[in-house]
Amino acid sequence: MNNNLTNDTLAQRAKRTKRLSHLRKLSFTGASVLVLSVLAVVVITPIILTITNAFMSSSEISSNYGQVFSSLTSKEGSTFISDTVNLKLIPDRVVFDQFSTILIKSPTYILKFWNSLLYCVPIVIFQLVVALAAAYGFARFEGGIRAIIFFTYIILMLMPYQVTLVPNFIVAEMLGILNTRWAIILPGVFSPFAVFILTRFMRRIPPSVIEAAKLDGAGEWKIFRHICVPMSSSIVYSVALLIFIDYWNMVEQPLIMLSDTETHPLSVFLSNLNTQDTGIAFAAATVYMVVPMLLFLYSEDYLVKGISYSGGIK
Repeated sequence: MNNNLTNDTLAQRAKRTKRLSHLRKLSFTGASVLVLSVLAVVVITPIILTITNAFMSSSEISSNYGQVFSSLTSKEGSTFISDTVNLKLIPDRVVFDQFSTILIKSPTYILKFWNSLLYCVPIVIFQLVVALAAAYGFARFEGGIRAIIFFTYIILMLMPYQVTLVPNFIVAEMLGILNTRWAIILPGVFSPFAVFILTRFMRRIPPSVIEAAKLDGAGEWKIFRHICVPMSSSIVYSVALLIFIDYWNMVEQPLIMLSDTETHPLSVFLSNLNTQDTGIAFAAATVYMVVPMLLFLYSEDYLVKGISYSGGIK
């Protein structure tokens, strides 16, 4: 009888403990979802404000944010904003004048847009070509020189771009490409970021796969082209997206390397717009975000796969 009571008591305690553990997990999950939701709202609010304010009239933008932008462009420096800024998500009257100005009436915006594409697309393509070849060499071959070169890549990747900006300027001047598009494209092509990521990924490719290809008579070129590159496709898409966004938003490089404003990309042009017509700046920023957003939506699955595969190959 006592044994039965003891067993019933232990079973009840086990159920109670399991229930409490389940409640703790639910509460932790709920708290995590709440915190992440708040952070998501905080991050996405400036983007929503930029898009909605792009459809406001210039007079409405001036009445809502005029004091903010006047303080930013004041020659006396930063000034204290005494009035409350009116942040509006929905405009009183939807207008498209700003979009017609930047897309139809102003050829300068279109020119800067194409300048950005002329910089970003070659950098992404050729940086991936160089990175895939270099990563294959680092992953497949051993040796002291290889380790030293790869360690140098890591050091360069960890350095802020501002540290390497002066050496890049000196080298561009020595090569005679300063104030040309090549002063932006060549340093981007040989950036160490993609090499490091792809090397870490290719080192995780099972050696048995490569040994099987060797037994079938495949050389290094066929192993690289038919095994390593296809297996790295997900991480390649992820790296390509990150490279594109990085150089799509570049500001320091064009300002230092290019003295001719006609060759400046759209990112530099937008920084100058903020000191002029605020409504045009909102509309230009909205159109500016379209390309990265479309790339992200198209490559979201590849980006997730690349991040998950970077921890190991399934």
